[in-house]
Amino acid sequence: MATVAMLGGEHELDIVACSLSGEVFAKVVDGAVDGAVLPIENSLHGSVAEHYDLLLEEPVQIVRETLLRVRHNLIAMPGVRMSDVRRVISHPVALSQCRRFLAAHPEFEAAPFYDTAGSVKHIMASRLRDVAGIAPVLAATQYGGEVLAAGIEDHVQNFTRFHLVVRDNASSDKRYLNGEADKMSLAFAIEHRPGTLVATLERLAQAGVNLTKIESRPVPGSPWEYVFYVDVRFDSAERADEAVEAMKQHCRMLKVLGRYRAA
Repeated sequence: MATVAMLGGEHELDIVACSLSGEVFAKVVDGAVDGAVLPIENSLHGSVAEHYDLLLEEPVQIVRETLLRVRHNLIAMPGVRMSDVRRVISHPVALSQCRRFLAAHPEFEAAPFYDTAGSVKHIMASRLRDVAGIAPVLAATQYGGEVLAAGIEDHVQNFTRFHLVVRDNASSDKRYLNGEADKMSLAFAIEHRPGTLVATLERLAQAGVNLTKIESRPVPGSPWEYVFYVDVRFDSAERADEAVEAMKQHCRMLKVLGRYRAA
């Protein structure tokens, strides 16, 4: 759904489904697909930590972002009633966004599945009459399911931010750009001593860019050390360049994850 929203009006799409995030990145890196649309943050669930790790590890770049209003629905085979359902399957993030609904139905066993729409596809293909999926209404339309309950997410202000990710050597392809860049994502690591994080963030302020998000992830094998991920907004490419150069002087590792137009 996010892929169609981001690219459907511009390109003919051949969407390839994957069950694991690592598989998605592998297909991008080896050229099996042109790019990937991946969730990075949800307004209810928070950040998708695994995707931050993979953005740092793999030779990819963020070239676009979009915000999608997420509306979850309980979907089953036609003719199935709510009282027939014993098990509900969906992506773990979708399940976490529907906690109140699931708590109100203790008769349902909630189980993780690799994808929201994929859960409905699986139910329809296997003709499961005691299982329902949590997915967008488009999944019901696409696979012939029936909506048993609509809008079951915990809060109506449920938005997910998605990134379009491509291989490093494809990041300059104008097909993927949607306007002049005014946002940048960075990953950096600093020396493990007092004051270094504050000093690094001060360099961003001095360069005239606006810090809009900061996230930390542990460094494997180095307890209590972290990689920091930041999003910044800027009004000119020169300011962005200045910010990167200033941070290089205070970071032992710095990677620009992408420059793109803010959603």
